[in-house]
Amino acid sequence: MKFMKLGSRPDTFYTSEAVRSISSEVSSDLIIQVKGTRYLLHKFPLLSKCLRLQRLCSESPESSQHQIVQLPDFPGGIDAFELCAKFCYGITITLSAYNIVAARCAAEYLQMTEDVEKGNLIYKIEVFFNSCILHGWRDSIVTLQSTKAFPLWSEDLGITSRCIEAIASKVLTHPSKVSLSHSYSRRGRDDISCNGAESQRHKASTKGWWAEDMAELGIDLYWRTMIAIKSGGKIPSNLVGEALKIYASRWLPNISRNGRINNHEASDSDSDSATEVTSKHRLLLESIISLLPAEKGSVSCSFLLKLLKAANILNASSSSKMELARRVALQLEEATVSDLLIPCLSYTSDTLYDVDIVMTILEQFKLQGQSPPTSPPRSKLGFERRRSRSAENINFELQESRRSSSASHGSKLKVAKLVDGYLQEIAKDVNLPLSKFITIAESVPEFSRLDHDDLYRAIDIYLKVNNELASIVFKILP
Repeated sequence: MKFMKLGSRPDTFYTSEAVRSISSEVSSDLIIQVKGTRYLLHKFPLLSKCLRLQRLCSESPESSQHQIVQLPDFPGGIDAFELCAKFCYGITITLSAYNIVAARCAAEYLQMTEDVEKGNLIYKIEVFFNSCILHGWRDSIVTLQSTKAFPLWSEDLGITSRCIEAIASKVLTHPSKVSLSHSYSRRGRDDISCNGAESQRHKASTKGWWAEDMAELGIDLYWRTMIAIKSGGKIPSNLVGEALKIYASRWLPNISRNGRINNHEASDSDSDSATEVTSKHRLLLESIISLLPAEKGSVSCSFLLKLLKAANILNASSSSKMELARRVALQLEEATVSDLLIPCLSYTSDTLYDVDIVMTILEQFKLQGQSPPTSPPRSKLGFERRRSRSAENINFELQESRRSSSASHGSKLKVAKLVDGYLQEIAKDVNLPLSKFITIAESVPEFSRLDHDDLYRAIDIYLKVNNELASIVFKILP
């Protein structure tokens, strides 16, 4: 990580009777109150660099010995204020990705501009930020992360947008070298001074340096950064999908088979209620869904169904569930029976599993086989009309698009096998309505079943569980 040192004097700040002071032969004449902490300082070094303090001192009455200035809304608190104060006294301070946002906001608050003094703190921070921080991958990530403590300040000062642009440009620079292995920044870190000093340096790996590091970001910043990366159009959709999977596994709560959320934050948090935590996870989930690449196969069907289970538990929007159902249908032949066993959390249904969402998926899958004919129409005279070469190309592309969206015969055979296996599982549920059992059984065309053994087995299980229905069936049999 890069850092910059400013100033040369030793730190002589000290605390006495809950008051922060600086050792000096000159008597203090300024008291500054920052969020409960009182500072006993000197006007000359501070006012010579801080336009805001000049104005506040000119507006407030002077006491016999000390002039008092209140700074209740100071961004960054006492740490950021002390950093600015020490800069004014010429005391050595260290800037890095961890404190540069707080320092920049504090300097802006105090109006430490070039109009007050050349080489003031804002100028030095901006030089360090643009020439060093934005050039480092890990520095950009850490800085962007720290903007969440000062969202409005960071937006107004352009810190957030500049970090996002820097991160996206680094991911897009060499997309062929991007992989999703463990980040090099966790195996070796650079501590390089922008003043020319260097504490240690490791050779940076060219692989595995973006998805896991970016997973540390909160969803708002992550979403904006991923949009910037996707808009570049250079990263393959499967890598974007893998990055989203890494992020989801990092932030979405573990969800058990019975539908409970296993999340320490929901049970141990002192500040957030369970409802607030659920709302936060719902927003996170819906944001991930909105980032899913449009290309089929960019994420696995299993991952899509895990998102769908989470959507059910977190009560996500109907549009999000429908979008997931549509995407699952496009890759349904990849699914397993256990993937489709989505717990039912509806108060209007007593079934163990949400069969309605599976019926929706199957309906979407069925629609794939209803694409318009791909053969070009012929004229009544039995020959094709003369068309331009461009028209032929357009027709060919249209045919290819329809073929890619239409379920193949092989996928229908796999889905039929999957449906019969699914029926065997849900047939064990005594509360499963017969109408839904039949609807699911009839959701695949008859020719898709090479044999009916699995279907008969599911029917047998259902009849054994529903004894009354079985007795009625046996009575009407010849």
